[in-house]
Amino acid sequence: MAHRPSKKFRRTLLGSAAVLVLAALNAPAAVSFAEERYHAYKIAQPGYQRRFGSWAEVEVPDRYRINAIHAALLHTGKVLLIAGSGNSQKNFDAGTFETILWDPAANTFKKIPTPVDFFCSGHTQLPDGRLLVAGGTARYEILDGEVKKAGGGMRVKNESPDKAVTLKKGTVFRSPSGVEYVSRFDVTVPKAERAFEISYSAGGQMQPWKTKVTAAEARVFVEAREEGPQALTTEAAQYEVVGLEGDAADDVYGLAQKLTTEKQDFQGIKGAYEFDPKAERYIPVAPMKDARWYPTLVTLQDGKVLAVSGLNDVGDVVPGDNEIYDPVTKKWSKGPFRYFPTYPSLFLTRGGKLLYTGSNAGYGPAEKGREPGLWDLRKNSFTKLGGLTDPDQLETSASLILPPAQNQKVMVLGGGGVGESSRSTARTSIIDVSQESPVFTDGPALPQGTRYLSGVLMPDDTVFTTGGSENYRGRGGSDILKAQFYDPRSNTFTEAAEPTVGRNYHSEALLLPDGRVATFGSDPLFDDKDDTRLGTFEQRIEVFTPPSLHRAGADRPVLGEGPQELDQNGRATFRTKDAGRIVTARLMRPSAVTHTTDVEQRSVEAGLTKSPDGTTVTVDVPDDRTLVPPGWYMLFVTDATGVPSEAKWIQVD
Repeated sequence: MAHRPSKKFRRTLLGSAAVLVLAALNAPAAVSFAEERYHAYKIAQPGYQRRFGSWAEVEVPDRYRINAIHAALLHTGKVLLIAGSGNSQKNFDAGTFETILWDPAANTFKKIPTPVDFFCSGHTQLPDGRLLVAGGTARYEILDGEVKKAGGGMRVKNESPDKAVTLKKGTVFRSPSGVEYVSRFDVTVPKAERAFEISYSAGGQMQPWKTKVTAAEARVFVEAREEGPQALTTEAAQYEVVGLEGDAADDVYGLAQKLTTEKQDFQGIKGAYEFDPKAERYIPVAPMKDARWYPTLVTLQDGKVLAVSGLNDVGDVVPGDNEIYDPVTKKWSKGPFRYFPTYPSLFLTRGGKLLYTGSNAGYGPAEKGREPGLWDLRKNSFTKLGGLTDPDQLETSASLILPPAQNQKVMVLGGGGVGESSRSTARTSIIDVSQESPVFTDGPALPQGTRYLSGVLMPDDTVFTTGGSENYRGRGGSDILKAQFYDPRSNTFTEAAEPTVGRNYHSEALLLPDGRVATFGSDPLFDDKDDTRLGTFEQRIEVFTPPSLHRAGADRPVLGEGPQELDQNGRATFRTKDAGRIVTARLMRPSAVTHTTDVEQRSVEAGLTKSPDGTTVTVDVPDDRTLVPPGWYMLFVTDATGVPSEAKWIQVD
């Protein structure tokens, strides 16, 4: 029996025909409009969506629109979107720092008081489900040619072993020639270290003790009080601290060598906070020893957190002084020393070593710290790894642990040249770190050279990739409106529905508990192909529904009642009516992503046992915490066609 087209379908065809007539009369603008209308019609068809998926924009009230620089999924199912000052000097100067909490299930939004500027901070998931956020912005950059007053780092010395000294913002340092420089921030210098040395005479007699004092040191950024060449210097000198008297005037002084009007980079902060998903607020913890802007935070197998790299409080890349946060004591301690460029991609691998893929977000010299390798934290040894194609185009590349994590394969996708280079690569490369001598091997190429690509692990063991741009920050209208799935089993890409919103620098994507993917942010330099109009930050949220959910409709596997923690054997049992169709179970660690850097997400295969009566399934989680770091995970089960359940949250101790 023939099916007559619906009235809506006939109207669409008539409308399209009318548009095509107009196109013939008013080309080329009308042709473009007609193509857009037809494309919109095509991607809305159920057959298309079952094959490629679909995109939909989220309605965000104006008062909740922010420049999403950071995105993290919490175990409440809500998404924390952090802007801080949002790459806006105006917001920074006004002290306007923003965070929004989005509930994707109810599509509700909430403003969160934000205590400091978390713009370009680092973050990671803690074992108890809180999000550690550390570092951020103390000062915006000033470009070459715009610096009016000489400035730079001042090393502040304290030779007193009896007390620490705090110098407030605005403290004046005076050079031997009388030029004065003013500190931009408070600085506290610890008291000097006092040691007693014992010596003996040739006859074996103990001599009187000698006291050795080693001056303590801190660092602060200073700026000349007045403009002019008299403040420029590249010679080392000692600086008097104006206003100190008595012993303090002798004990405390400054040392500086280079005070210039060259470009002054962003400067980091030491502040650290835990975001409590239940109380929905930031809670301060002990600050880091070093200020950090663009740091990477990675959770280790014992639940502690390693903070690496970043720009410090004078705008230099932290030279290798890494720190470890203890979520029990809420304090930081010294970590193994090793230099990395900013936002390095570091992944915890089986056995406890960290894999550095070479992916990073840009600050630091091109020839230093950019080679991939395995970092043994206990020995503080670094084994370089070869085989990577286009190793000079790792900046703004994406990296991720391919699912399932037991296979220990890690993929690098795209990237570009150092700094504002226009170069980009379509290269993907895979390394199997379970091998005795691992090397990178090329995977299938991306459709084109791509910076800022977002990669999201899916419950069916595929990787969804979307967005990015071919040129630096989308220059030349180079945003890439494409998406694809990578299948590790076949080592191939397949096409997915095209997003409608371009995403480049400062963009994020993450998996939601319902199996969809949400995308946020983008910070283009320009808004047009000719690079004549300054760019505006992309505040729209767009969500991708994968083909499997369109094929399934409401017929998805369902996990029913069950625990939120594992038993003593590492198992959890859930009631379900769908035991017969469930074939896989995956624990998926929630994302905490910024600047194309997401070292949190991983998908772990869980053992699966069904009860004889088919009313329950039991998942068995590996007990290796280098494979399954402690924290909250989404548990997805899937059927033989790859249709996933909605996630259940479960905590791994």
